[in-house]
Amino acid sequence: MSYKIYIPIDSTAKSLGANEVAHLIELKAQSRKIDLQIIRNGSRGLFWLEPMLEVETDQGRIAYGPVTENDIESLFDAEFFMGKAHPLCLGVTEEIDWLKKQERLTFARVGVIDPINIKDYEKHDGFKGLKKAIQLKPNEIVKEVTDSGLRGRGGAAFPTGIKWQTVHDVPSDKKYIVCNADEGDSGTYSDRMIMENDPFVLIEGMIIAGLAVGADKGYIYLRSEYPDALKVLNEAIETAKQNNYLGQNILGSQFNFELEVTRAAGAYICGEETSLLESLEGKRGMVRYKPPLPAIEGLYGKPTVVNNVISLATVPIILDKGAKHYADFGMGRSKGTLPIQLAGNLKKTGLIEKAFGITLRELLYEFGGGSATGKPIKAAQVGGPLGAFIPEAQFDMPLDYETFAKVNAVVGHGGIVAFDDTVDMSKMARYSFEFCAIESCGKCTPCRIGSTRGMEVIDKIKSGIDVEKNEKLLRDLSETMVDGSLCAMGGMTPFPVISALNYFPADFGLDKDLSKA
Repeated sequence: MSYKIYIPIDSTAKSLGANEVAHLIELKAQSRKIDLQIIRNGSRGLFWLEPMLEVETDQGRIAYGPVTENDIESLFDAEFFMGKAHPLCLGVTEEIDWLKKQERLTFARVGVIDPINIKDYEKHDGFKGLKKAIQLKPNEIVKEVTDSGLRGRGGAAFPTGIKWQTVHDVPSDKKYIVCNADEGDSGTYSDRMIMENDPFVLIEGMIIAGLAVGADKGYIYLRSEYPDALKVLNEAIETAKQNNYLGQNILGSQFNFELEVTRAAGAYICGEETSLLESLEGKRGMVRYKPPLPAIEGLYGKPTVVNNVISLATVPIILDKGAKHYADFGMGRSKGTLPIQLAGNLKKTGLIEKAFGITLRELLYEFGGGSATGKPIKAAQVGGPLGAFIPEAQFDMPLDYETFAKVNAVVGHGGIVAFDDTVDMSKMARYSFEFCAIESCGKCTPCRIGSTRGMEVIDKIKSGIDVEKNEKLLRDLSETMVDGSLCAMGGMTPFPVISALNYFPADFGLDKDLSKA
């Protein structure tokens, strides 16, 4: 009898020993003459349980984890490959509380399928959205995306449908679809997980975008630190071509679409869409003046859709299930779901996909299990290195674009980094300026000079030099950066600084309450 074992090939799982575990299981099965079929699936996102193995049984997949090389012998002795009891047995995978409480739409297949098996993808509703889109007129595809309420998941939260409509409406002999896969925010990995663990959904989303706006060429601008994603994407693109999902006359239609992967320049600023386009054209990654918008004059001066990985990977389910199905998730103007990435000082880190409206407290304590150190969580930075620090007093506000904007915070890419009460928030604020000084493209003065001056002013405050005067100077400098910077790099750097100053004044040596400042 043959048994199916699923072992993640996700780079996080591999860093925790998944490859070594897979190799030993294969050797042990051979020595015991047990017929095992090992399938390398993606990670389910429960990183504290990786490597997590799954065994196919009549009851569904049974999970075991975290499995180390030292556990292999006892697992075989317990006949784990038949789903039998073992101290590492987690029960039926889908019934694990952490997974059961999620709403997985974009990540529906991640951790379920073999990432580069196109038949597996098709079996799990893959390419259904594309097949429906091919039967629609371009403006009907755009309307479906618009009605879904999907907004850019890369951080800016701009309505995806409006961006597509702009590109659709501009007459041009050439248009492009560009996927911003230069995922550089601290504590974020949802883009990587999609590209490594379900690459066809990104490819499908980009093809649909091409259909919608009349583009026949797409580029995935991939973070240079993602070698696994590079390999998987290139293999998936080649497989899609062989199965008539890419290339000429896709699925018997008159539509042609080519797709290629370009490695990014290794600069944080190239995550900004105009800097990305400059880099993609072979130039130094420098922010462009706007207008014109990339939707009107983008790559090589042509109308260009620039969306991030999660935005594009969400499009197939919208076309497949319909705009209303997607829009029924979420709250207010924050429609659908968001892949949330938990990182930092937490017992349980990993990826969660939830509808907008869940609170930070639920995420940090119910999913994250509280701090890894057991100390109180003092703050959480949401939205990457340019996101505000949220104090414990605000942990009960819902994760929602508009709610966060009211307290000068951002949801961003959905990354959450937690800190316990030993953190010095003045050091975190200083690091925000330091990060900006290193990563700034240097084109505008507020960002280039302001970030360096910001570090100096914080150092003076910490040293007790003209504290009141320098605290006011820090606020004035931050206001200048917000209002005067060319892009979000300089414009958002003050967000973590001012939030730290407002909510944690004691860490700066200030004895007054600045929370109302």
